[in-house]
Amino acid sequence: MEFHIMTLFPEMVETVLGESILGRAESNGKISTKCWNIRDYAQNRYKHVDDYIYGGGPGMLMQADPIYRCYKDILADLNERGISAETRVIYMSPKGCTFTQRRAEALAHSPETPIIILCGHYEGVDERALQLLHAEELSIGDYILTGGELAACVVVDAIARLLPGVLGDDESSVVETFHDDLLECPQYTRPETYEGLTVPEILLSGNHAKIAAWRREQSEMITRERRPDLFARYMEKDQEKS
Repeated sequence: MEFHIMTLFPEMVETVLGESILGRAESNGKISTKCWNIRDYAQNRYKHVDDYIYGGGPGMLMQADPIYRCYKDILADLNERGISAETRVIYMSPKGCTFTQRRAEALAHSPETPIIILCGHYEGVDERALQLLHAEELSIGDYILTGGELAACVVVDAIARLLPGVLGDDESSVVETFHDDLLECPQYTRPETYEGLTVPEILLSGNHAKIAAWRREQSEMITRERRPDLFARYMEKDQEKS
């Protein structure tokens, strides 16, 4: 899957995406990430990409023109390489729908479709840019960041790890937090006792059926306590099955 990130700070994104699992996935050809510097498309002497807001208000707004020029260059690059699939454009914005595991799974389900992510700055971007790009607005939470770069890295990471071959053990992306709308159960490794705390005996029993039941019970309990919204959805689905 290809990820194209439109940003004013490409080095910031490249540093994150070039490390660890995502870095290895790129080296192995499982994913492709490329940053596009929006400032390169500014058509003025000083490479300004922002201006005052019509109607007044604090701060500056990113202009539509350099964003749209950058976007068209990405499309031209895809076309030159014979990639004719439709693209998905995402704008990282606190106004957007909340990015969830389900949305990540839906996006990972079409690896042949390139994903273009626009990172905003200042007070955001000119609305016309979003209209021209047909951008879907996504938020990673109810808080404000200084820019969209960190949020973009979160989205790429969440999607990429679901693609075949990206994780060393593909089962890791199936049996984990949010699977079946449940949070993950507690996990343990060696030693069996540490600072007086011991591993639950059931996990040492070798009885896989009982271990699975214990893990499900723990996941249900934790989800009910910490995320009642998820637990309600889980119970609703469980009732539909029965």
